[in-house]
Amino acid sequence: MAVDTFLLLVVAGLAAGLSGSMAGLASLFSYPALLAVGLPATAANVTNTVALAFSSAGATAGSRPELVGQGASVRRYALVSVVGGAVGAGLLLLTPPGAFERIVPFLVGAAALLLLVQPRLRWAARPATEQPDEPGRAHPGVLGGVLAVAVYGGYFGAAAGVLMLALVLVGLPVSLLRANALKQVLTGLANGVAALGFAVFGPVAWWAVLPLAIGLLVGSWTGPAVARRLPATALRIGIAVAGLALAVSLGVQAYQ
Repeated sequence: MAVDTFLLLVVAGLAAGLSGSMAGLASLFSYPALLAVGLPATAANVTNTVALAFSSAGATAGSRPELVGQGASVRRYALVSVVGGAVGAGLLLLTPPGAFERIVPFLVGAAALLLLVQPRLRWAARPATEQPDEPGRAHPGVLGGVLAVAVYGGYFGAAAGVLMLALVLVGLPVSLLRANALKQVLTGLANGVAALGFAVFGPVAWWAVLPLAIGLLVGSWTGPAVARRLPATALRIGIAVAGLALAVSLGVQAYQ
């Protein structure tokens, strides 16, 4: 691998880790970087998913204080996330490459638009009344939502973190920090099982996984500290605009 290619993927991973920790949109940086180094759409997506598994593990480890006392919720929704991630990965592997290239612009565009309206979805301005996390039956609406987001995460994943965070905040009586920690676990499980499937059955470009994973690990580890020093609104809008531009570019390429 050329040095410039290696550095490009490391830098893309850093940006992806940062944006993922702030907005749940890591794929808006890592996925186009893989396209830029010459990978086809499907190979870029499965390689991206495998690399993101490292980021999910690091982010979950960093959220351990907020996960204390949430064991019941993790057990309640973990299996649904695993099943959803596996279904999404299977759908991707069964989707004809040409069809996937035509779907991607709409997924990226939807993720970028979701980021623009993210403050309306995040209920951080309305403090949640924490309730004890006790064993019991899960709400059917939350279960269905977790399954749908997990399927999407296994299939493509851009903005899956934002969707899961919004779902947890709306559906469960938890604060933003604890909701974010639970989101890390659930999306990490969906992404992890999809990554395992892609590692066995998918066209993973392993030479690209290492540099991208290095950047993702560093970015996700340092992202929260960096985010506290940046104007979050301007960064969120900048990422969204970049995502919309990417969606238009990919759409032009796919439908030429």
